[in-house]
Formats: sequence, structure tokens, C-alpha cells
Amino acid sequence: MNIPSVAVVIIHWNKRELLEKFLPSVVASSYPNLKIYVADNASTDDSVPFLLKNYPKVSVIQLTENHGYAGGYNHALKLVQADYYILLNNDVEVPKNWIEPVIEWMEKDSKIAAAQPKLLQYNNKKYFEYAGAAGGFMDHFGYIFCRGRLFEKMEEDLGQYNHNIPVFWASGACLFVRASAFHEVDGFDEHFFAHMEEVDLCWRFQLAGYQNWYIGNSEVYHLGGSTLQQGNPKKTYLNFRNSLQMLLKNSSAKTLFWLIPVRSTLDLLSSFYFIKNGSFKDSKAVHLAHSHFFFKWNKWWRKRKTVKIVNHGRLYGVYHNSVVFAHFLKKVNSFTQLPKIESFLKLNQTIVSEKTK
Repeated sequence: MNIPSVAVVIIHWNKRELLEKFLPSVVASSYPNLKIYVADNASTDDSVPFLLKNYPKVSVIQLTENHGYAGGYNHALKLVQADYYILLNNDVEVPKNWIEPVIEWMEKDSKIAAAQPKLLQYNNKKYFEYAGAAGGFMDHFGYIFCRGRLFEKMEEDLGQYNHNIPVFWASGACLFVRASAFHEVDGFDEHFFAHMEEVDLCWRFQLAGYQNWYIGNSEVYHLGGSTLQQGNPKKTYLNFRNSLQMLLKNSSAKTLFWLIPVRSTLDLLSSFYFIKNGSFKDSKAVHLAHSHFFFKWNKWWRKRKTVKIVNHGRLYGVYHNSVVFAHFLKKVNSFTQLPKIESFLKLNQTIVSEKTK
């Protein structure tokens, strides 16, 4: 039996203590055809000497500068040979058999380009984790959300999301990627630096005719916020700016005609919401993100030419309602309570089925 080769690639920058805490579980993984790499984004602490001394079987890729998540992986993966990459944050604990269920599912269909396991909180494993939870979606206005997590509200894992489903995007905290598909679409967009780059990648996978999945019978435990904590203005800036870049780059021109003005208005309301809650720096970050986006409009518009589109049909994983309206005005705090969610899931599966024929 030919077992696909898998490379776990951990992007890292400083905080050696995270390697000490989480790398042992990765090394203990049971998958038989596995290599482990740490891509070091020019750490200034003793992370690299620690790895070389204590983990001689882990390959260290030393980058000469901090390229962020997107650029770091793009540079590192040019040096990694495998059938599948697992792009893993340095603050994720894994059980021994976390790889097998996902690879087994991806092997069933060569059109599956990306997948993620269930992401639970490291400090409270009964609850879903912010960065991906049980698979990612996007609403009508380009806001992303997850099964198991609506904005800051995390659901308890009661087995309600154990089944595998196609999703719009898979989490960058633990992202399984078919290597050939990754290089076919030219990897991550390095202008994102960090945040939203996995959503952009998964969107481009769809446009290139691939699929993204959530695999419920594998789970990992994510500490989260190790680089930028939730509520950090830098994180707020990157999320708002990169979201706009992603929409401009990947949406149809017809959609952009109404989407960008509406989205800008909603983001403005978000800035007022931050002020109402005393988060003045976050409000400023929203306005800064918009000014930088519109100031460089021509640059982002030109990037549309780099997107490879062979799939002109409907996108799956797009919830044609407003998750913002449902959560902040209707006080909906769980995925299953969203309006018309059952019909959305049925349509989602139908679209994927049509594309596999």
C-alpha cells in the first residue's frame, strides 16, 4: 500500500517556550510517512539552538527575515517535498492519530485541496477555538464565521459538528493542503502578511475548481493568540484591511459594484461599536485599514489578474444572509440558530455535488 507523504511545517517566530510545550505532541504523531519541519522566521531568541540541540530529527528551515505567516510559508514550502503539507501553528497540541482521518478523506477525491480538523481550546477542551472551530464560512457581505464560533461567542463541543462537510475556508492554525494544488495557485498572497491569508487561499482553491473540507473525526487543541491577542489593534487592522483586499481580488466585478460600498458602511458601524465599548484603538485601526486599502486600490485591483479562475459556477460555503445582523441585532450566538441555516447547508452540499459530477 502506497502511503502518501506528509510534511508538518510549523511556522515560528520567537517564543521558544511554545516549542518546548507543543512540539513533543507533534513528534509523537503516529502517521507512518511523516516529516516534521520548523520554518523559523528569523527568531531573535534561542529557538533555533534549542531545536538543533533537542530535536535533531526535526528539520529546521532558517529564513533570513520575518516574512509573516504568508511569506514565511511560501518561502519554506519551496524547500519541502511531500504529497501533503500540514501548516501548523506553534501553539497547537495534537493527539497521536490526528493526521490519518484527514489524509484518508483527502485521498478519496483529488479535488480536495484543503481541509482542517476540529479545533478546540487548549485550555478548555470542551469548547471550540476561535481560529477555525468546526469549519469556516462567509456571509453575503464578506464577513467570515465558523460552525462553533460566531464572532467572540464560542460553543461547547457536544458532538453537534462531528460530521464532515465542505466549507468555504479551512483554518490556518491547522491547515492540511494538497501540495500540488498549493503551488498551482501560487500559494499564499504575501501582501496579507498575517490574518485572512488562509481564507484568500481557500477562495482561490474554489475558483480553480478545488474543494475545502472540515473533518470532524480529527481534533487538535489550539492555545490561540500567541502572536497577536484578540483585541490587539494590529490584529484588528490586518483583519479589516486583508478582508477588503480579499474581496476586491476574488469577487466578480458585478458583485464589487455593490459589495465594497456596503461593506465599507458596515465597517464604519463596526468602528462606532468599538468606540461604544471603549476600544478606541480598535476603532482607529478600522479607519486606518480602510484608508490604506483605498489609497492602494490600483495595487489590489491589479492582483485580480493573478487569480486563476476555471470555476465560474456558484461558490459553496457562502451564507446568503448577514451573520453580523443575526449576531449583533438578533442576538444569535450559535451556528445552528442562524436564520435559514438548514436550507443553506442543503444548498451547500448540492453545489459541491454538482461540481464533482
